[in-house]
Amino acid sequence: MAGDAAELAVAVRQWRERLAPGDVGLPNGSVRRRTPGLRREEVAHLAGLSVDYVVRLEQGRGPRPSATVLMMLSGALLLSPPEIEHLFALAGAAVPTAGAISDVVRPSVLRLLDRLHDLPAMVSNAQGDVLAWNELASAVLGDLSKVPHWRRTHLWLHFVADETFASRLVVEGTEGARLDRATVAQARAALARYPQDTKLLRTVDELRERVPRFAAVWDERPLQHRHSDVKSYDVPGVGRITLDCESLAVLDDDQTLVVYSAAPDSTDAVKLEKLRTDSSR
Repeated sequence: MAGDAAELAVAVRQWRERLAPGDVGLPNGSVRRRTPGLRREEVAHLAGLSVDYVVRLEQGRGPRPSATVLMMLSGALLLSPPEIEHLFALAGAAVPTAGAISDVVRPSVLRLLDRLHDLPAMVSNAQGDVLAWNELASAVLGDLSKVPHWRRTHLWLHFVADETFASRLVVEGTEGARLDRATVAQARAALARYPQDTKLLRTVDELRERVPRFAAVWDERPLQHRHSDVKSYDVPGVGRITLDCESLAVLDDDQTLVVYSAAPDSTDAVKLEKLRTDSSR
């Protein structure tokens, strides 16, 4: 499919300009806007993209958007089903078929995420793609915005540390082996629900080829239900921090809101507060 970069640029800009901040759960603010609609920075935030990417897209230049990026944009711009089809056609991409894992976070969940100022939190889909996160999550996990979106998945971030991102998660000894199994179990459960999801299949195949540790655990076929966990991270400036991890299901979208916390008055709570203070400056 050839697509039309110029028409795509116009369509994205028009869809952005028709929205008010309140439509997507953002504060309207007291300052009068010089131009109608959302700012590019706001669209980038809602879609989990860089501002530069959105600018280049609206200027008709840059790489052709992937299906994942298009779905994130369609969610940020509140597109209707016909508009989503038009967006994909202009980008020269096929609309994901039914049975594919959803990459779109509904605005109500994004609003909830934005209000979790004191706790690290993020939204993941069925296969573990990190779709949205708050500033405190980046302070603990590392700057996820620097990770290419096709690598921004729990499987890749857990098993691979390359030039794009060095995970801060502690995966040592028996605790590391337990987390390996839990991460693979999540992916296996997702593949059982979405056996035709091409992105998940590609990720699994690539990791089996590149990472012997992943291949060994994958072949064990671990299966488990996991809603609560405890994880440790090595964070610059505060050292090792251990947090409770709760996974709250967004059932209709088969997504998860993951929230991290520490026991009140604990050493880890003090470290988390320091990170919160630093990240808000």
